[in-house]
Amino acid sequence: MSTKRSSDGKGDQKKKKFKVASGFLDPGTSGIYATCTRRKERQAAQELGLLFEEKLQEIYGDKLKELENDDNIDENVNEPKTTEELSIEEQIQQELSEIKTASNPISKEQKKKELLHFVDLDCECVVFCKTRRPIVPEEFVKKIMDELIDPQNSIKRTRYVQKLTPVTNSCSASMEQILKLAEKVLSPHFHSTESEKEGYKFAVEVTRRNFNTIPKMDIINNLVSVVCENGKYKHKVDLKNYDKLILVECFKNNVGISVVNGDYNKSYKRYNVQQIFEAKLNQKDTEAITAKPKKP
Repeated sequence: MSTKRSSDGKGDQKKKKFKVASGFLDPGTSGIYATCTRRKERQAAQELGLLFEEKLQEIYGDKLKELENDDNIDENVNEPKTTEELSIEEQIQQELSEIKTASNPISKEQKKKELLHFVDLDCECVVFCKTRRPIVPEEFVKKIMDELIDPQNSIKRTRYVQKLTPVTNSCSASMEQILKLAEKVLSPHFHSTESEKEGYKFAVEVTRRNFNTIPKMDIINNLVSVVCENGKYKHKVDLKNYDKLILVECFKNNVGISVVNGDYNKSYKRYNVQQIFEAKLNQKDTEAITAKPKKP
């Protein structure tokens, strides 16, 4: 007997469908991308929210206190005048302002949380946390990873989060804007007096999601030109043994750039949380087998 075929002639084979992301990021956004288990984006954002809030206090505690002190000073300077000092019109304006403030109060905790804000990208397997000063995404993620790779740290704080990628700054998806952003982000790493003398081995890694505006190689070649400045600097491209790696994250009409050091690939497992803890477990298993006494 002949078997029935589907109308499209493909039998029972089904293609996995990935929906097009509906979210977007504004130019000038800095933050942290995180990949995660599919359909666990909300849980991953919750895990990261708790972790980032804790590390925010540990890493930037002193700077946060300075910001709070500055806010208190501003409040005292802008303290409203007494009723006797105001005209009738000014009294009405002050009352309206007080009513508006009372209906929408913003606590210090809310101001603190604004430093970390998760943006709904509606993109499968990806979440994004927008950051503001004093947070520096490159520094923030690096310090979190320093703690995670510590052999003494055996606590895994996340279940669904996989890889973290910092974004120092971003722009709209045009080559003109990318070149301006590259000059701003890359200069501190590649155009100092020290780097001019020594020169670095570097590579460029481009990740694209819902993005086909600019070809990948066009982005890479232009960033190499910005780094080397037509031979002014002695930097050389090395895809394996690089001193610095330029990370480019392209999402829809937004392009973000950051720079990480050469140990990103080996010691830090490309900032992949899962791989870091898997390596720790394998190391413990190896040590346990080695320490086990042999039978006579």
